[in-house]
Parts: sequence; C-alpha cells; structure tokens
Amino acid sequence: MSEQKQAAGQAPAPEKQRKSRWYAAARVLAAVLFHTVGPVAYEGLENLPQDGPCILIGNHQSWMDPVIVAAPIKKKEVTFLGKKELVGNRLVHHVLTDMHMIIVDRHNSDMEAMRACVRALRGGEILGIFPEGTRHHGGTMEQLESGVGLIALRSGAPVVPVYIDGKYRLFHRNRCVVGAPIDYSDLRAEGVNRDTCQRLMERITGVYAGLRDRVKEK
Repeated sequence: MSEQKQAAGQAPAPEKQRKSRWYAAARVLAAVLFHTVGPVAYEGLENLPQDGPCILIGNHQSWMDPVIVAAPIKKKEVTFLGKKELVGNRLVHHVLTDMHMIIVDRHNSDMEAMRACVRALRGGEILGIFPEGTRHHGGTMEQLESGVGLIALRSGAPVVPVYIDGKYRLFHRNRCVVGAPIDYSDLRAEGVNRDTCQRLMERITGVYAGLRDRVKEK
C-alpha cells in the first residue's frame, strides 16, 4: 500500500509512536511523587494538548522540568529536544533516546536536529522544548535559542507556553501554569526568514513575562 501511495505521489502515513518502557516507568514515578512529597499544582490544564502536533515551550530551572511538563499528558509520550551534553555515557544515551529525546548540538547549527523536530511534528507528535538552552534561574526567558522559531514556522504546529514557578523542590507546593496557545499565524503568512523567527521569539518572551507577572500577583 505504501508503495502504491508513493507511486501516486502521496506521502506515506507517519509511523505510530513507539511506546517506551522507560517513559512509562518515569510517568508512574512522577504520578506518585507529584501527589505526595513533591506536589505540583497545575493551572490552565485545559490549554494542554493531549494529541499532536503541538510544541510545548517551557522555562528551564530544574532537571525535573521535562517531567513536570509531560506528566499531565496521558495520550502521548512527549518528544523532548535535549542538548548533547546530557548523553555523556552509553547508558544515559540509551535511556534518553529510548524516551524519544532528539539530541541537538546547541553550539552549532544543528539542522539535522531541526529537521527531526519538524518530522516529529508532521507525524502528529508533541514536541517539548526549553528554548533558553540551559537551566536558568531568573524565572523568565531572557536568552532564547533561535531554532525554536524556525521549527514552529516550518511546522505550523500550535505553540503552547508552560511556565514553571521556581525550581522544583520536595516537601514544597510547586506550581505550573499552562498558557493559551500563542497565535503566530500572521508571522507564518510572511514566510520563514530571520526576521519572522526573531519576532516570534520576541512574542514568546512577552507571553512568558505576562505569565510570570500573573503568577507573582497571586
């Protein structure tokens, strides 16, 4: 059937996401942890997608951030974009790649990683990105990686902001706020270029500043 589709000039159907045992184990542990010694209070879960394609963008302050972002999503296993420094040995590399992580070289123009992200989105996956590139403790996105704008504009996937209020702590009520999808249809209509990528990143920064201010007011 796929050969007939290709012969007719149609793209083959995307492969169904492979389930990860490591991801399933992490999901169970997170469910226990987030309801006991390290509770996480979520707000705006109605904005959180259960199906893709979608780009989840989060601020990065703790190694637990990917777990916090992914935990409420039950239908899909989130594919995260992660720096190559995380996979320093064979075991870690096996675990993280089995959990769908796309490895990116933050210090070079890693176009293969960008293409992998776009392919995942076009296959209906949920992609998680922390565009600050590394853990940052200022609470807002002050330094963003430009590749995020490129991925969004090329894929056209909805962009949903997830704001984590402070570094994750045990024996403390942690807070995570999911914002409404960021509208960037006007920028996409202008095409994919350096200017539209930059303006999208500025828009994302503004959205996070608003989420931060809203959280601090409560």
